[in-house]
Amino acid sequence: MIKSIAKECKIIFRNSGVVLILILAPLLYATIYSSCYAKQVLESVPIAVVDHSHSSSSRELIFRLNASPYLSTKYSAADIEEAKMLFYSGKVYGIVYIPKSYDSSLLLSEQAKVSIFCDASYFLMYRQVFQGFVSVISSINRDRSSGEAITFESHNLFNSYLGYGTFIMPAILILVLQQTLLMGIGVVGGIYSRKGLYRGGNALQTLISKTVVYGAIYALIASYILVIHYRIFGYPINGSTLSCIAVIAPYLLSVILLATTISTLFKREESAIICTLWTSIPTLLLSGASLPPEAIPHWMYIVGKILPSSSAIPAYIRVQSMGATTADVYKEIGVLWILVAIYGTTAFIALKKRMPGRTTKSRTSNLLPYDNRHTLL
Repeated sequence: MIKSIAKECKIIFRNSGVVLILILAPLLYATIYSSCYAKQVLESVPIAVVDHSHSSSSRELIFRLNASPYLSTKYSAADIEEAKMLFYSGKVYGIVYIPKSYDSSLLLSEQAKVSIFCDASYFLMYRQVFQGFVSVISSINRDRSSGEAITFESHNLFNSYLGYGTFIMPAILILVLQQTLLMGIGVVGGIYSRKGLYRGGNALQTLISKTVVYGAIYALIASYILVIHYRIFGYPINGSTLSCIAVIAPYLLSVILLATTISTLFKREESAIICTLWTSIPTLLLSGASLPPEAIPHWMYIVGKILPSSSAIPAYIRVQSMGATTADVYKEIGVLWILVAIYGTTAFIALKKRMPGRTTKSRTSNLLPYDNRHTLL
């Protein structure tokens, strides 16, 4: 067993490509992606204002728009055509049109109309412009109303910044662990095939050694990413350590065993990279993290459960971000342990087929030429 573990470690650490994929890639991906979303929300999105009212009321509206953290009134256009030119040239991402009747409608207690044009080609820009405008209009309506029967307070749970990074990065970090394991173990499988390392091996010993080696390496990597990295970038940490381990432990085991099963199919290292690289985005979609499960065809969502990430991502987000307990995610944990049993069986069978045992030395060399000819006849 020790020799088998030493053999696996030698293959990993003597190959720079495997070290890059298995160890450096998850750390680099986690850092780069988190840095890209570190700002969390877009602020001061430039907009243009077309003010045909030229009144104190319209100036108040413009002042409040500019005071919003979401918007910045960079340009004051003479008409809508000039505002369109600013929009199409990429200088602004929204236009606010205030008609002449704006002030008079307010004085007569009539409904005042203001038009807003948003850039919907970039969803985050559209969201910020629209949300900023709606919040300003709501504040003006509250100030002008003669007493409100109902007031409300808004508290953002689990994502106080309303940031996209806090929303999507926990899922991506879990997915990075799976994808780098699949690719790295697949590359090692290609090395096994190319160098003939499967011949004469013991399937059970090889399976146990692979599980021990990759489990130890990724226990350390997962600990860094899901604890230290979380704290560096300010992601919510609301779950208990035991609940997090209850999700991550079967997740890593099932991924390692799945990767070991698939790795026996690859003849060369490049095949593993080509076959696993494209699966990241479909896997993220099937997990229900970036796309609601209700928007995914039911059969496709069910089929996606064969991937460990489809159960681990929602379970870990509920535990770590929302403070759920192990009892709240027992179904997902149960699915992960079932996958451990299934992929453990498939990995053993796959390795057994690649390791038929030691071949016995042929005795045909002891036969006389006459005997060979007689046998052929």
